[in-house]
Amino acid sequence: MKNHRLLAGGALTTALTLALTGCAFSDGGDDTGSTSGASATGKVTLTFQSLAYQDATVAATKEIVDSWNQANPDIQIKLVQGSWDNVHDQLVTQFQGGTAPDIIQDDSSDIRSFANEGYLADLSSHLSPDVKSAVSKDIWDTVTIADGKVVAAPTLLQTYVVFANTDALKSAGVSVPDGKELSWSDFESIAKKATKDGSYGAGWGLKSPTAAMMSTALNFGGTFFDTSSDGSATISVGDHELAVPEAVHDMAYTDKSLSPVTLTQSGSDVLPGFLGGKYAMLVGGNYLAQQLTETAPKSFHWTVLPALAGSAGTAQAADPQTMSVSARSTSVPQAAQFIDYFMKPENQAKLAEGDWLIPASSTARDLVEKQTAGKNGWAGMLASAENLQAAPYQAADDFAQWSDQYATPQLQKYFANSISTDELKKQLTSGWDSVSG
Repeated sequence: MKNHRLLAGGALTTALTLALTGCAFSDGGDDTGSTSGASATGKVTLTFQSLAYQDATVAATKEIVDSWNQANPDIQIKLVQGSWDNVHDQLVTQFQGGTAPDIIQDDSSDIRSFANEGYLADLSSHLSPDVKSAVSKDIWDTVTIADGKVVAAPTLLQTYVVFANTDALKSAGVSVPDGKELSWSDFESIAKKATKDGSYGAGWGLKSPTAAMMSTALNFGGTFFDTSSDGSATISVGDHELAVPEAVHDMAYTDKSLSPVTLTQSGSDVLPGFLGGKYAMLVGGNYLAQQLTETAPKSFHWTVLPALAGSAGTAQAADPQTMSVSARSTSVPQAAQFIDYFMKPENQAKLAEGDWLIPASSTARDLVEKQTAGKNGWAGMLASAENLQAAPYQAADDFAQWSDQYATPQLQKYFANSISTDELKKQLTSGWDSVSG
């Protein structure tokens, strides 16, 4: 999940297009990366290319580094600034030129190709038992490649959740759902009941629909791909894969309970309509809770509903932010020690609350829930991460190209009611055959 404004367009590997407004750190580091260096006294200085961009997360990152440096005078960390906008291209240049930083922030979708080419160190023997046990196997699978090599530590995640205007639901005679999950059929029923007086029951910003559809398809066991360890994959687009797109399409054009206009907008673009009462519910990345908390008037009452669930439960795709070590670093064990420190619950909690993302670590999630008291949507957001898992498409070598050239434009046509379900299925299938053949 690249950063939270996650997974836009086809490239889950380039899914977070957020512009940084300049160098966030002022320690004099450049953005070209460097290899680790040991001094004559045995001290090492390691470069850490951070992609933090929000003020709170930048401050938390610097605080973590400063506290490490103070406690570890022989292993010093130097911050350099990277950008989610161009991290992939930058890393390509750095790896090829031998200038990659020792410690690299990225996301699990993007690092796989680098790992398969041998650019990332195996951390499996370096991370502590506490770090390993705090993250589920399903999430570790997103950073594990052939031969069981663990090429990163997974840090922060996002999910797709349902935000609800509780006053609007009550006005429609609907009890605000509670419990651990919300079935898709119940969600559709609530949207119907809440559609009245010119307002829709739901909105969903699906301008870049691929990530959301691929992730929530797991609610119904929809995997889209069967992949092998060498990255080759075959596509399968059936009822399970199409369950969520069909539900969205039916809500927009049959039930008319979901605003079709929102399907052409980004998640942030839909927020003003949600705050203005145009939609009783809003489906989007959990990070939208930050904007709601910061911009909603006190008279606007909202919550995060239980996780959406289909025939296969509440599963969604995990695409965590990651911390890796360059295989060319001369200080891999020391770099891994810092990552282990970076993964401490108190550090992950700081970063999660700054970015409004969900820690991959269960102990850090518990700490965030305690520190936030579950308010401002945190209880529902944290619960939504309980069943995240690695999705087959994440291991498909040609996925990004297929997503950009076929999945995204065809899903956009489908949500514009320009093509049928059968045509969507045909285009997704033939598109994969074209890029992978």
